Amino acid sequence: MAHPGPTVRQLLTLLDEAFRRKSWHGTNLRGSIRGLTAAQAAWCGRPGGRRIVDIVVHCAYWKYAVRRRLRGEKRGSFPLTGSNWLELVDPVTSAAWREYVRLLEEQHRQLIAAVAELSDGALADTPAGRTVSNGMLVRGVALHDVYHTGQIQSLKAARARGNR
Repeated sequence: MAHPGPTVRQLLTLLDEAFRRKSWHGTNLRGSIRGLTAAQAAWCGRPGGRRIVDIVVHCAYWKYAVRRRLRGEKRGSFPLTGSNWLELVDPVTSAAWREYVRLLEEQHRQLIAAVAELSDGALADTPAGRTVSNGMLVRGVALHDVYHTGQIQSLKAARARGNR
C-alpha cells in the first residue's frame, strides 16, 4: 500500500486530534471520558436526556458508519444492535462501560485504517447514492467528535455542580 498523500495525512491528524492526540482546543473525545466510572457515564441531567455512555456509543457508531461508507461495505456489521442512538443496557455496569469505551477505541482504529487507504484524489469522490464527498465525510466525523466532546464536558460540569 502506498503512503497517504499530504491531504489524507492532514485528515488523519485531524481525526486523531479530535479523538486522542493533544490539540489546541483542549480536551479531545478520549480525554473527556478518561477516568469516568460507569455511574458517572450513566448520569443524566434530565429525564430522557442523553448520557455520556449514549454519546460514546453514538460516536463509535458513526466512526463505523463512515468507515463502512468509505470502503463501500454493507450495513449490519456494527457489534451492537441498532443505529445512531442505540438502546443500551440499564443500569450501566462497570463491565459494560469498559466495553463501550473499548468499542469506541476500536472503531476509531478501524476508521483511521480506512482513511489511510484513501488517495488524496479519492477525497473528492462522492460515491454513488451519496450526497457528500469522502473528504467531507472524514472531516465531518472529526468535527462530530469535537461536538460531542463539548456535550460530555457539559454533562460532567453539570454533574459536578450538584445536579447528581
